[in-house]
Amino acid sequence: MARSNMKSRAGTLPDKHISPHGTVMAVSMMKDEGPFVLEWIAHHMAVGFTDLLVYTNDCSDGTDDMLIRLEELGLAYHRRNDIPEGIKPQPSALKYAQVEPLTAKADWLLVFDADEFLCIKHGDGSLDGLIDGIKAEGGNGMVITWRIFGSGGVHDWSRDPVTEQYLYAAPPMWNKGWGVKTLFQFDPDVWKLGIHRPKMKNKVLDTEFPDRVKWLNGSGRPMEDYFKFRGWRSIVRTVGYDWAQMNHYAVKGIDSYAMRKFRGNVNNKKDKYNDAYWSLQDRNEVRDDTMLRYSERRREIFEGLLSDPELNRLHHAALEMAEAKLNTFKGTPEYEEFVANLKTASAAPITQVEAKPPKARDKEKIAALMSDVEKRATSKPKEQKKKPVEQQEVLPVDVYVRGEVDMSATPPMEWFANHSVQLPADPRLFTPPALIQISEGKFERPLARNVPKWVQAGGTYLDYGAASGFVGTHIAQERADVTVVLQERCAELRTFIRGLWAQNGVAESARVQLAEDVSLGDLLKQHQPDVLALGDPEMTADALQDAFAVSKSPQIVLLMGRLWADRVGELKAFEAVFAAEKYVERLQISPLVAAGYRKASTAV
Repeated sequence: MARSNMKSRAGTLPDKHISPHGTVMAVSMMKDEGPFVLEWIAHHMAVGFTDLLVYTNDCSDGTDDMLIRLEELGLAYHRRNDIPEGIKPQPSALKYAQVEPLTAKADWLLVFDADEFLCIKHGDGSLDGLIDGIKAEGGNGMVITWRIFGSGGVHDWSRDPVTEQYLYAAPPMWNKGWGVKTLFQFDPDVWKLGIHRPKMKNKVLDTEFPDRVKWLNGSGRPMEDYFKFRGWRSIVRTVGYDWAQMNHYAVKGIDSYAMRKFRGNVNNKKDKYNDAYWSLQDRNEVRDDTMLRYSERRREIFEGLLSDPELNRLHHAALEMAEAKLNTFKGTPEYEEFVANLKTASAAPITQVEAKPPKARDKEKIAALMSDVEKRATSKPKEQKKKPVEQQEVLPVDVYVRGEVDMSATPPMEWFANHSVQLPADPRLFTPPALIQISEGKFERPLARNVPKWVQAGGTYLDYGAASGFVGTHIAQERADVTVVLQERCAELRTFIRGLWAQNGVAESARVQLAEDVSLGDLLKQHQPDVLALGDPEMTADALQDAFAVSKSPQIVLLMGRLWADRVGELKAFEAVFAAEKYVERLQISPLVAAGYRKASTAV
């Protein structure tokens, strides 16, 4: 990553970052975070915040003293969070921050917690570069989604950096971990600070101000308008991690979790750190080591902070205090039971994990309130109202995780019977909607029911871009007379397919084949299939036309899987190719899963 303009080297105190975007401030709340304070400070100085403002309450391990010393050194700001009776610590701190003169001067602001670390994938990984990107898209804010990081199998306590110890996370499409934090241009006159996102003040709801708010998601795409007024988490349509994510290290390793259980939490929730919370947060399905891009610069700043004798003393005193408490717990029967319970919780497949709010919400009351707010902000005179929106075509369900697939970890998962195939509810590959289908035995059910009947006796089924290989595996099980050829360019997915075959007793042979990076034209010439399934998301209508130009086109073609989800907007171009090849009928199959076409001579 590119270095910021902090003039420092390891062993010397760093200077504060100066940003072309003015004051870029982080606001946080802490309680007894002593072992982790300096890493959090060093990381966010490395990322590029100009100002770090932290509120503390009820500290017993020197967290507040470290922050006070950082303020004396001109590197951060500390404020006491004196909490009124009946108010929780986080809302109390935000009330103070709302009227704090420092925040009033902030140009950009982000509120987040001590176990959350900003991770920027955009450009050189700097906050300045991220804001450049936001502005280039006409935006004035970004809704950054949590990425839940688990223990990664770490048990024993270590003083190594959190951001370098824990490199396994929840799958990006796991929607139970989609809370957000919002980076935005701040004006205390129009915004009220919130834990997940700010709220517009009532006085601006009836003005043109809401129309000027344009927030992007974590992939740099515009957020939906509703999020200006309501919501605290991403949904399938808005989630994105291409530009930025908020790494959430809620549990860390087993010993770290024990230490956290003892010291409580910033919101004083009783028994928060139990087995259920561990099961929810200990997600290790995929490796994500993006944070390592900051390691060198973060370490320089960290060592520079420790060059101050007082910070050094306070940091090591906090470590020794926490380790002493842990050592009194380790070796006891209670500790052994604690560890056993966590390991049992870790073994729960992601499909069994529930995320329940601490108390039931009055959905009708919330909906009514939010509806009123949105109506006030978006109501227009009748003559300005838009015409009724035409009914949209049904779009496919995205069943495969987008982007690269990581099969390096082996998370616990359940297997379910889906037609003739035992299929794993594998979160590394399948999206949450697909996991539900798999658990109910309904994955790609319209295809599983129909495609085996469409392959002629002694015919061949070719799946180009097979992904999981489910349909082909099902055909291999049901039709011993049919040759099944699957092609998949991704090595990780080929590994999945071979594991699926091993589980289902399917042997790779002349009748059941798995090809690698072979062109569609070559496969068509070699196998002359009567049913062709196209799932490769890189396939285009032009590429399909080229393949048909060198080989006889099959009797039936299916657009399915990743290709159908990614390129449904290009359907007319594909249909033009089909028309030229005399495909005269679109098959009766749900557009949620595929589009199928056949030639006039095909009998179904």
